[in-house]
Amino acid sequence: MAAVARLLRSSSSSAVSFLRRSLSTAAATELKSQSFPPRVDTGGRNVQWVFLGCPGVGKGTYASRLSELLGVPHIATGDLVREELSSSGPLSKQLAEIVNQGKLVSDEIIISLLSKRLQVGEAKGESGFILDGFPRTIRQAEILDEVTEIDLVVNLKLPENVLLEKCLGRRICSQCSKNFNVASINIKGENGNPDISMAPLLPPPQCVSKLITRSDDTEAIVKERLHIYNDKSQPVEDFYRGRGKLLEFDLPGGIPESWPKLLEALNLDENEDKQFATP
Repeated sequence: MAAVARLLRSSSSSAVSFLRRSLSTAAATELKSQSFPPRVDTGGRNVQWVFLGCPGVGKGTYASRLSELLGVPHIATGDLVREELSSSGPLSKQLAEIVNQGKLVSDEIIISLLSKRLQVGEAKGESGFILDGFPRTIRQAEILDEVTEIDLVVNLKLPENVLLEKCLGRRICSQCSKNFNVASINIKGENGNPDISMAPLLPPPQCVSKLITRSDDTEAIVKERLHIYNDKSQPVEDFYRGRGKLLEFDLPGGIPESWPKLLEALNLDENEDKQFATP
């Protein structure tokens, strides 16, 4: 374990250097407007967006949909961590201990994994990105700010009791690796807040017998992750809010209710903006 830590410390500077080089090659031009909320300008180049939000809020769901719509890669650091966990690499055991305790993965490890992902994308000729799960700390946000111009930061929001139900209802098909959710959420709004209803996202028949639950989706671990997010990651919201790049979006319900409203908030149209997708 100590040897792995020394290896990470010795390689972290090179990982950050590659992250800087990789993102700089795809850096956006200066934003034409700093108005709030940020306006989305996809004309002539690929977007560079960040998705923020508590665990279970749906960052991956909405980021992947926008990725397909705009023709840019969706890079989720949570997926990178899970891929490393499923491998026999030197980090897998260390990551398992961190994830199973609901703790945040260190900046050094995340930067290393992200740098590897960017190398793969660079080789494929990728341009632009939608980042999901990075940055999660002020230090990560500052590193990203040094190397590229982030166009927009979308902060998805749900009440904590809804987030808990969503996380406990998550399921993954062990065969196709697609995500589903068996929770049926109907929560009455209080103190002027609206009701929130979310239908379950059920699997097709061929996946029903193959559903598994993530090892970190237990009530104790989810609550710990939410606590850590509020403690460590919410300051990142202030970081981008101060730069006029944060778009707050309260999810009104499940995908059918939220997706069209999110597109509206982003000044996008699901049909018209397919012209910006790369072939």
